[in-house]
Amino acid sequence: MRLTHAPLRVAIGAYILNSGVSKRSLEGEAAEGVHGMAVGAIPQLGQVPPDRFAVLLSRGEIALGAALLAPFVPSLLAGAALTAFGAGLVQLYLKTPGMREGTSLRPSQAGIGLAKDVWLVGAGVTLMLDSLTHRRRR
Repeated sequence: MRLTHAPLRVAIGAYILNSGVSKRSLEGEAAEGVHGMAVGAIPQLGQVPPDRFAVLLSRGEIALGAALLAPFVPSLLAGAALTAFGAGLVQLYLKTPGMREGTSLRPSQAGIGLAKDVWLVGAGVTLMLDSLTHRRRR
């Protein structure tokens, strides 16, 4: 990990790790709610039971947060994982009814929380591009 990547990776990694840890105890209606939103964006997730989905989501967020925080994980790999995760959240925003104002991309009041996740995609792509271009300069 390059020193210039550290602030970005630490800030986002700590945020995602905390999110994953907080989801470890999701059960019942809370797990069903998270699962329902995910199924609305990615219908194939309907094959996964809600409680199992909550466990997998929690573990995935913990793994991603830890990978971003671990200095031995290459920024190219961490950035790719962050980009994929962020893209999933953007898909959730785009496909969940009521998150946007009409047919525009502008978020409704309810969608602001999800719309902001586009920064995760930008940060992930930045880590990947900087890693790739830094290698070429050497």
